[in-house]
Amino acid sequence: MSREAVIGHLEALGVPYEVVECDPDFADTARFCERYGYPMDASANAICVIGKSGDRPMACCVVLASTRLDVNGVVRRRLGTRKASFADADTTVERTGMMIGGVTPFGLPAGLPVWIDAGVMECDKVIVGGGSRDCKILCPPSSLLAVEGAEVVDDLAKQPSPP
Repeated sequence: MSREAVIGHLEALGVPYEVVECDPDFADTARFCERYGYPMDASANAICVIGKSGDRPMACCVVLASTRLDVNGVVRRRLGTRKASFADADTTVERTGMMIGGVTPFGLPAGLPVWIDAGVMECDKVIVGGGSRDCKILCPPSSLLAVEGAEVVDDLAKQPSPP
């Protein structure tokens, strides 16, 4: 997936957004936030999750970087499978055209559900992947909801356990 395709999708949606350039070596969320000064609780991870059943259903889940995705609870039940896991790098590229570290809800293949944790919607602006590892998209959470198949899901993410 190219940044041009993602920007084309954003333009077609007519939503507010800003492209934030980044060094691909710092595309992973924690490194990005540290390097560029974005708070983890205003940065969102778009994580592809796959069900472990015959048809291998997939969803893109958007959660704040300061939380953790409830893969074995809410996600697994919503996928309708007995087991679910994070999609590996090869499967993510194969099914979305995007590399891990650049996954975004914008420009995903039609029919792929996008589940957004309710906590993301509380942000004024959120930064998400840009479709490639060399940029991110800064936008109000309402821009995420403009994506076809996007819906807000309560308790999609949990607070991390204390160390």
